[in-house]
Formats: sequence, C-alpha cells, structure tokens
Amino acid sequence: MSGMPSLRAAGRDESGSMSPWWVALAGLAVMYIPMYWAAAGGLWQSDEHAHGVIVLVVAMWLFWTTRRGVASACQSPSPAIGWLLFLFGLCVYLAGRVVGITILEFSSQPLVLAGLLLVLKGPSALKVAWFPIVYLVFMIPLPGIFVDAVTGPLKSWISMIVVEMLHWAGYPIARNGVTITAGQYQMLVADACSGLHSMFSLSALGTLFMYIMDRRVLLHNAVMVAAILPIAFAANIIRVMVLVLVTYHLGDEAGQGFLHGMAGMFLMLVALGSFFALDAALAGIVGGTAGKPAIR
Repeated sequence: MSGMPSLRAAGRDESGSMSPWWVALAGLAVMYIPMYWAAAGGLWQSDEHAHGVIVLVVAMWLFWTTRRGVASACQSPSPAIGWLLFLFGLCVYLAGRVVGITILEFSSQPLVLAGLLLVLKGPSALKVAWFPIVYLVFMIPLPGIFVDAVTGPLKSWISMIVVEMLHWAGYPIARNGVTITAGQYQMLVADACSGLHSMFSLSALGTLFMYIMDRRVLLHNAVMVAAILPIAFAANIIRVMVLVLVTYHLGDEAGQGFLHGMAGMFLMLVALGSFFALDAALAGIVGGTAGKPAIR
C-alpha cells in the first residue's frame, strides 16, 4: 500500500490488456493491506511503535510526490537484478507471514518495491524514488533482542545523569540502579523512558527534514546525521528530569498523570527544535544552502 502511489497507472497498453503497473498495484494491495490492518489493531497501538502509522502516511505522500518523476524516467528495465530483488523480498514476506514474524513482513517492503521499479522501469526510476523506499525502513519494528540489549544501559545512563544534575542543583536526590529517590518519592526509570524508540522516531523525522531541505554541503549533512541520536538522548534526559521535578514538587499523581503524557510531547518538541536550530546554525557556518526542493 505504501508503494502504491508511485505505481502510477498508465491505463491499458496498446494491446488493450491491463497495464503491468495495475497488476503490481493489485499485488501490493493483496500483500500489504492485511499487514497494515493487523498492525493498526495491534502493533501500532503501543507507544513504542505508534510512529509506524505516521511513517506509512509520510511514505505514501513521498511516493505520490515522486510519481511524475517515475513516470518520466528513462525506460530501461533491469529484469535480472529486479526479479532477484523482488523474489527475495517476496520470500522474506512469505516467511514472515507464515511464521508470524512482523519484522520480516515489514522488511520485505523496500526489497519488493525496488525490485518492481527495476523490472517495470529501470534504475532511473529507482533513483527518483530511492528515498521513499528507504524511508520504509523506519516502519520495521526494532528486534526484541536489540531493544533488550540497549534499553538497560540507556536507562542507567539517563538515571545517573539526571541524579547528578539535580543533586548539583541542590535537590535531595539519590538513585539505586534505575530507581530514583527524590525526597519522599521513588520513581522507576521504565523501559519507555530509555529514549530508544524516541531516537528511532526522531531519526525518521530528521531524515525527512534533511531530504526536504536538500542541503548540498556534505559537512552540513554529516553533522546533521551524527547529531540525531545525541539530540534525542539529551531531549530524553530533559524529559525524565522534568518528570522527577514535577513529582517532587506536585506529587506522584501529577508525575504519573496528564503531565507524564505531556512530557512525551515535550521531548519531541525539544528534540525537533534543537534539530532545526542546528540546521540553521550550520547553514550560516558552512553555507549549507538548500538546493532544488526534493519534493517534486
């Protein structure tokens, strides 16, 4: 479904038979609409993967904006590598579907779409639609083994930094592992507060911003990419610190209630604001003026 808008129908060919673009569109619908429907009722309901539906909408919009470029691209199909990519992606999809591994189902999308473009149009079309295809990677759920391995250290670092900063500010605060004690209150830095998924979400927003801005200075883009994860980590430290302060001054009910949910929005606003400010600063320092708009 996410690849559908780029597969712009050309109607029927000269023989009157259905265009291969329509056939590809129907095949993508059969494969991925059930997957999206299941994710909407399950996976995307969780806070950790709620960004998936946003990535889907953005990807569809990106494919729509590149449809004319794909249609006007040079017709030079590469069936060998195209079919290889498509069949490999199809195998990945079927394996995930049969075994019930969502990661494999979502991982098949870039492979299937890239293969279809190479078979039906060629490398020039793939060059036009490369970013929407790559952007689908952000829909892939993070592997549980990776989440488990990274979440623990992130929580420890965040709790340690928050305690050190607030202790320096004069608050009666201490920690035991990932449990923070501030005055009479004890707060556990949960997995959701590790910032891992917010880093993933901000990476999706950051790369989209860079694509739209289309900066033409390599140093500018390199610094922006390198700054995405540190900015997300720093923003999450601020979020946890705010929650600790709210709990200390207003009580546990305030810290765990409405303000807790608002803290997530605050984190994203701080991170995005920092990202935009860095982009503007770099543009002034290294001259990273925007090129031709990437959205066609």
